[in-house]
Amino acid sequence: MIKVENLTKNYGFVEAIKDVSFNVGEGEVLGLLGPNGAGKTTTMRVLTCFLPATSGKASIAGYDVFHQPMEVRSRIGYLPETVPLYEDMRVKDYLDFVADLKGLEKKGRSQRVSRVMGECAIEDRANWLIRTLSKGLRQRVGLAQALINDPQVLILDEPTIGLDPKQIIEIRQHIKDMAGRRTVILSSHVLPEVSMVCQRVLIINKGKVVAEDTPSKLTQRLQKKVSVRLQVKGPVDEVKSALVRVDGVTGVNLSSQPATDVGEFMVDTRKELDLRSKLAAEVVRNNWDLLELTSSTMTLEDIFVQLVTEEKEVEA
Repeated sequence: MIKVENLTKNYGFVEAIKDVSFNVGEGEVLGLLGPNGAGKTTTMRVLTCFLPATSGKASIAGYDVFHQPMEVRSRIGYLPETVPLYEDMRVKDYLDFVADLKGLEKKGRSQRVSRVMGECAIEDRANWLIRTLSKGLRQRVGLAQALINDPQVLILDEPTIGLDPKQIIEIRQHIKDMAGRRTVILSSHVLPEVSMVCQRVLIINKGKVVAEDTPSKLTQRLQKKVSVRLQVKGPVDEVKSALVRVDGVTGVNLSSQPATDVGEFMVDTRKELDLRSKLAAEVVRNNWDLLELTSSTMTLEDIFVQLVTEEKEVEA
């Protein structure tokens, strides 16, 4: 559905994005992840025909972004970080206005506006002035304008920024519900959001793609060790020594000591091994009390920090 090849955008002598390439399949939800200034918004603006690229190729639904912009625009919905709302218009009138701009025929337009208001749960605000709406409701109106032309592709730039927790959950669920029906590109600074909503992640740093895969596969590729957290009631020094002796353990650290005879240990093991049962057996064999045992794997945040740090180290 979306194909990007060696996309580069320069602002004078500054390269905002450099040789960015990726594909997004039909019905897939792709997350763009990166620090401020990484090039996420620039990439989205090029794909939505707001900016020309310096070089490279991009197509949406088979139409070239640079040579067939009107065909592309008719097939996408775009929610920028700053929602483009006319605050003195009423919600219904604004959506009708956007539908007119996007070339929707008058016949059936009213039904389409009503349908998209229902989809975004703002039908009870149809006659409200936009300036009287809360931040969350304005975001819903912004999402409605992106959906008004029933697009094949939806491009969302920080869709939950500034929302309260309840509103964030609602918007995330709405995006998840669209998976399979629409192709979605979503950018976010909120790492858990990307892992919860997106099927695949594209990590951009300083204008370049540094990783692309599902969160689980990125973890498998980048994780160098597995950590197990144990809380044990027993003599702390003896417990640590016993855990170190378990075959496959590469390191043991006392992370905290809630009580004199209770220790919380982080046990590092080789990533191909699951030593939880052996560690538990060692504790039981010594007649100590195993209070807690949990496995700790890399999160998307860990992956992101590692990749960005590695980029900085290479430059240094």
